[in-house]
Amino acid sequence: MSTRYPFTAVVGMDDLRLALLLNAVSPAVGGVLVRGEKGTAKSTAVRALAELLPQVAVVAGCRFSCDPVSPDPGCPDGPHGDGGADARPARMVELPVGASEDRLVGSLDIEKALADGVKAFEPGLLAAAHRGILYVDEVNLLSDHLIDHLLDAAAMGASHVEREGVSVRHAARFLLVGTMNPEEGELRPQLLDRFGLTVEVAASRVPEERVEVVRRRLAFEDDPAGFAGRWAGEEAALRERIVAARELLPKVALGDAVLLQIAATCAAFEVDGMRADIVMARTATALAAWAGREEVTSEDVRRAALLALPHRRRRNPFDAPGMDEDKLDETLERFKGDEPEDDPDPGPDGPGDGGPGGGGGVPPQGGEGPAPETDGVPEQAPAQTPEPEHAPRGAAGERAAVKAGEPFRTKTLSVPGLGEGAAGRRSRARTQNGRTTGATRPRGTLTKLHLSATVRAAAPHQRARGRSGAGLVVRRDDLRQAVREGREGNLVLFVVDASGSMAARRRMGAVKGAVLSLLLDAYQRRDKVGLVTFRGRAAELALPPTSSVDAAAARLEELPTGGRTPLSAGLLKARDVLRVERLRDPSRRPLLVVVTDGRATGGGPDPVGLAARAARLHAADGTASVVVDCEAGPVRLGLAGDLARHLGGTAVTLDELRADAIAGLVREAQVNRSVRRAA
Repeated sequence: MSTRYPFTAVVGMDDLRLALLLNAVSPAVGGVLVRGEKGTAKSTAVRALAELLPQVAVVAGCRFSCDPVSPDPGCPDGPHGDGGADARPARMVELPVGASEDRLVGSLDIEKALADGVKAFEPGLLAAAHRGILYVDEVNLLSDHLIDHLLDAAAMGASHVEREGVSVRHAARFLLVGTMNPEEGELRPQLLDRFGLTVEVAASRVPEERVEVVRRRLAFEDDPAGFAGRWAGEEAALRERIVAARELLPKVALGDAVLLQIAATCAAFEVDGMRADIVMARTATALAAWAGREEVTSEDVRRAALLALPHRRRRNPFDAPGMDEDKLDETLERFKGDEPEDDPDPGPDGPGDGGPGGGGGVPPQGGEGPAPETDGVPEQAPAQTPEPEHAPRGAAGERAAVKAGEPFRTKTLSVPGLGEGAAGRRSRARTQNGRTTGATRPRGTLTKLHLSATVRAAAPHQRARGRSGAGLVVRRDDLRQAVREGREGNLVLFVVDASGSMAARRRMGAVKGAVLSLLLDAYQRRDKVGLVTFRGRAAELALPPTSSVDAAAARLEELPTGGRTPLSAGLLKARDVLRVERLRDPSRRPLLVVVTDGRATGGGPDPVGLAARAARLHAADGTASVVVDCEAGPVRLGLAGDLARHLGGTAVTLDELRADAIAGLVREAQVNRSVRRAA
C-alpha cells in the first residue's frame, strides 16, 4: 500500500479538519460534504483521515465485517458461531463516479440461483464500507440510480439486493464523505441532507501559507516514507486524542438550555425537517468531547450550526449555501440559559499541535470561534434597488443588467425519439432502471432477468431435455435480459436574444424569469446546460455546457442588453457548441432552446435570410429545438414561428411556457367537450 500524506501535515483548512475529526469521534454525526474549487487538497485530507481511525474488530472470515460482540443476525455469511475475531484497520472505500450498480450494491448470480437454487452473492462497495468510510469523490456527478442506493443504505443502515424474487440483505453503516466542485453542478436535496456536516474550502490567498503547502508537498513526493515518519509522533498523538474523545463522548451532558438553543436556531433559519436538530446535537456533543469537556456550551452550538446548517437552509437550487452569523448570534443570545463557564479549549481546530511547523505550519484563523472573515460562507449581497425605467446606457447603447422575474413551473420540453444517454428526467431513453418494455438476449453479464421471456424460451425444449416432475430445466441460452425504458438527461443549450429589440425593461425581466424557470427545470431533470447570447454585432458563449445550473443562473443575472440583433450569429455559435459536445459525449442528445422575438437586424446584408439558413443547418443536423416567442404588443409579426419552422421545431409563447397555463387550457378543453356532449 502506498504511503498516504499525513493528516497533521495538511496546512490550514481548520474547518475541514475539524469536521472530519468530529466524525471520527462520533460517526453518528453523519459524514461530511466538502465543497470547493479544484486543487484544494480535499481528497488528500479525506484519505489521510482513514489512517487515524482506531482498528475495527470483525468476525473472522466474515465478508461483511460483522462485530463479534453483536453480529448481524441476518448476515449472508451467518449465523456466526465461535469462529474467533480479527482486528483490522478501518477501511476507506472509494466509490468511482462511473461505478455500476452491481459494483456498488453487490452482484447476485441469477443463473446459479435459477439453476441450482443457491444464493451466490458477491458483496459490493456498500458491504466493504460497513463500519468504515465510504468516500465519493465528485459526488455531484454520480448517476441518479447510484444516489438512490446510497440514500437507501444511509437511511436504513442496510443494503438490499433483489432480483426476480431472490433477496439478499446485509448491514451497511458507514461514514459518508463526499467531495465536489460546485462549478460542476449541485447535489439533489435528498442526498444533500444526508450529509451531517458541510465545509467550504478554498485555496489560501496568504503567500506564506501557499509557500508552506508547496514546500511540504514537494518534500512528501521526494520521500513519502521519510516525510510520513517526521509526522508520526503528531499522528499518534492525534489518534490517541480521538480514542480519548470517543471514551468521553457517552459522558457528555446535553442540557435542556442547549437543546432549546439548537431547536431555536433550526427554527430561526427555517430548516426543513428534524434531521438538522439531531445532527447539531450530535455535533455539539462531539465538540465538547473533543475539547475534553463533559458539558456542551453555547460556543459548541454555534460551531455546530456553522457546520450543520448551511447546506440545509437553501430555499431553492440557486441560493448559495451560507448563514447570517449576526442572526445566529442573536438567536443564541436570546435563548441562552444558565451554563457553566467555558474552559479554554485545548484547540479543536489544531490537530497536530506542536509538530513540525506548529501543527499545520500556520496559526489557526479565528482562535476559538470561526474565522473572522467568512469562514467559507459567502457574504450577504447588498440589496438591489429598483432601476429606473430609462436606465443609463453604455457607450455602445448597452443597458445595465435587468433583474429576472420570479421563476415558475414550466411546461415539459423534451427531445423526441428514444435515447441512450445518462440517466435523468427529461426524455425517453433505454436505461438500467425503469419500466420493462421487452426482452433480449444478454450481452455479457445478466443483470435484469425477464422471467416470462426466459420461461417462454425454455418451454419448447423441456421434452428434449428430459424434464421430469414439475420443475423447469433452464439453460444459459434460455436467459433473457429485460429491456427497460426510463428517462435521460439532455444537453439544454439556451440561445438568448439580448439585443435592443428585447431590451424593454419589463419585458427583459420577464424573459430572464422564463429562462431562469427553464434552468430550474433543467436542474430538477439532471441536465447539462449551456448559454449562448447574441446582441450588437456578434454572439458569445456566455457559459460552456456544464452541470452547474447555478453558474448559468448567475450569468443570466449579469446579462446586459442593447444593440442590434445578429440572430444568425447566435444560431451558428450554438451549432459550433453542439458539434463539439457531440464529439465529447455522443450519447447525450441536445435540446436547443432559442429565446427571441424572431427579429433579425444584424449580421449581414440579408439578416432574415441568413438566420433562416442558419436555422435550417440545425434542422439538417437533427437537433431538437424549441423557440420561446417573446414578441409583445398588439401587433405581432409571427417571426418566432417562422424561425421555429426553419429549425424543424416548435414555438411557445411566454404564457404557454407556464405549466399551470397548459393545465388550464387542458381543463378548459375538457369542460368545452363536456358541454358539447350534454347539448
